[in-house]
Amino acid sequence: MTDLKTSTSIAEKKLVDTTPVWIDSSEQLRALCERLRTQAAVALDTEFMRSRTFYPLPALVQLGDGKRCYLVDNLAIEDLEPLRALLLDTRVTKIMHSCSEDLETLDRLLGVVPEPIFDTQIGAAITGMGAGLGYAATVSQLLQIELPKSETRSDWLQRPLSESQKNYAALDVAWLPLVYAMLLKTLREQERLAWLQEDCSAVVDAAKTPEPPELYYRKVKGAWRLQPAQLAVLQDLCAWREREARARNMPRNHLLKENVCMSLAQAMPKYLATLSQPGLEGKTLRKYGDTLLQIIAQAGARSDLPPRLQQPLNREQGEVLKLLRKKVVALAEAAGLPPEILVRKKELEQLVQADTPVLEGRLTGWRRAVVGEPLLEELKALKRG
Repeated sequence: MTDLKTSTSIAEKKLVDTTPVWIDSSEQLRALCERLRTQAAVALDTEFMRSRTFYPLPALVQLGDGKRCYLVDNLAIEDLEPLRALLLDTRVTKIMHSCSEDLETLDRLLGVVPEPIFDTQIGAAITGMGAGLGYAATVSQLLQIELPKSETRSDWLQRPLSESQKNYAALDVAWLPLVYAMLLKTLREQERLAWLQEDCSAVVDAAKTPEPPELYYRKVKGAWRLQPAQLAVLQDLCAWREREARARNMPRNHLLKENVCMSLAQAMPKYLATLSQPGLEGKTLRKYGDTLLQIIAQAGARSDLPPRLQQPLNREQGEVLKLLRKKVVALAEAAGLPPEILVRKKELEQLVQADTPVLEGRLTGWRRAVVGEPLLEELKALKRG
């Protein structure tokens, strides 16, 4: 990997003023966003709360231009349209770090998902620094600056925010422009900028198109054990829970725990008396019992039953998976990449279980040549052996 540390001098770091500038009026926000839209890239982060709600509660938006840090009080500003326009301006790259929840928060606040983005966590991985690096670790490695962690669990919805909170929030965007510049330079030298852009576009697409409620049943632990009729019940229960949680803005498990959905799908009860169980009793049973019975009955009468889910790997397939993992590690070392970003466990399992393995999803992009095609060749060799 190129030595990123040599490309940023002490003088460059001193140019960044980490003292937060508080923005709490429509006029201030309009002037700031108009100026930021003249830049090629802007640092972006959010603070939110999510302990008792389905959706994040937006509490603060941080912006940075490489010189100053701006804290936008979305709770106080009536007209957030200038911010929305900035995030939609495709001429301005939004520099973020591990941004999936931030994209969801901004979509909740403004009804938009910003693009294009440059996720510095993805950039760090593709340049070979390591997979899943946090912002503080990335800044530490590249700039030799240690960031505080004192306000990680703060109440960001309180007003006024403490000076400690404001300083902490400002630091979340203070160093992003410098990190971005260093990673961008190295990605260009490595001829991997297109890889970063592909992966960031995938993150944006995922934020724009959340998984349909009808597919949530596939995530339930042990669902592969169910017969098609039971799977239909689980599918409809999980879809109802997802829609209801969104409509009521409450966590899924506060509505109905996943293990309860699984238990109901296995038993397919027909009467209220047989519905009760730990996690579904008292007030919850009285409120949702009749609805759940109706869902179970209708699902059990469906003609379009979902197919059974793929079973876990058998012993022989498990041995093949181990060999493929070794191949991934070797390919990652050759490319100077962390193996975690090349292929996911689920993707490897699908290749192992398929009668005729094909490359799908992420393995059709830049990963095709780096890891996808070599894995297909490895599978062919194993079958010949």
